[in-house]
Amino acid sequence: SVHDAGGRIFLQLWHTGRASHSGFHDGDLPVAPSAIAIEGDGVHTPSGKKPYEVPRALETNELPAIVEDYRKAAERAKSAGFDGVEVHSANGYLLDEFLQSKSNHREDQYGGSIENRYRLLGEVVDAVTSVWSNDRVGVRLAPNGSFNDMGSPEYVEQFTYVARQLDAYGLAYLHVMDGTGFGFHELGPAMTLADFRKVFSGVLMGNVGYTRESAEEALVDGSADLIAFGRPYISNPDLVQRFKNGWPLADTADMSVWYSHDAEGYTDFPTYQAESKQPESCTAE
Repeated sequence: SVHDAGGRIFLQLWHTGRASHSGFHDGDLPVAPSAIAIEGDGVHTPSGKKPYEVPRALETNELPAIVEDYRKAAERAKSAGFDGVEVHSANGYLLDEFLQSKSNHREDQYGGSIENRYRLLGEVVDAVTSVWSNDRVGVRLAPNGSFNDMGSPEYVEQFTYVARQLDAYGLAYLHVMDGTGFGFHELGPAMTLADFRKVFSGVLMGNVGYTRESAEEALVDGSADLIAFGRPYISNPDLVQRFKNGWPLADTADMSVWYSHDAEGYTDFPTYQAESKQPESCTAE
């Protein structure tokens, strides 16, 4: 149906790592690069909110199976009819946990140095691009983020190195959460799209906290080739039409209705016409 409407759709591939809970895994602990728990107020589980657990550190010989899981997921995405995939290496999930020294205290070839902490992401990208052509694969990074208790002192060096390595692939895009509205570690200046432009020559996507005006400014000045919108879509299912026609956005949805298990906060937000009861002649194409 997305293709019938002229759209394109990528599937995001991700492993939650230590942000998960044994309640999702028949009592088995979540896994991570190291046995370091998230410091936070807890995780939502099938039986209610629970404290974060100390994860089990993955053994070196288990990592090829993790990489193979990504390859299989990429195959299934292709079989399902997606147009490409995005490797989620952000927001304190498994691949981001391996990238960052705060959560990666390993002493094998997947930890210790900036190069070693990148190794798992590189192997995953290699696996995924064995299924999809490189120009159908994107990667997402969160250099400034504190979500899921992230943020490492050498973040600039780490993410600059990651971007340089990814530049060699000719990816569909590099998706950088450059905004700080999703949580900022405050360990130094926020990395900007301009910082990534210096080391990544491909398509660059910005994200977090953009308005229509700031997004257009980033596109015009060359900071970004694409801008992603997330939260505004929750309460504005017709966000594209609102931007196109200069219509005002709906009030921001309260976080209490995000990810509900029914219509509320999911499919019950009106379009601009329904919201304002505009006549049919005002409907955008």
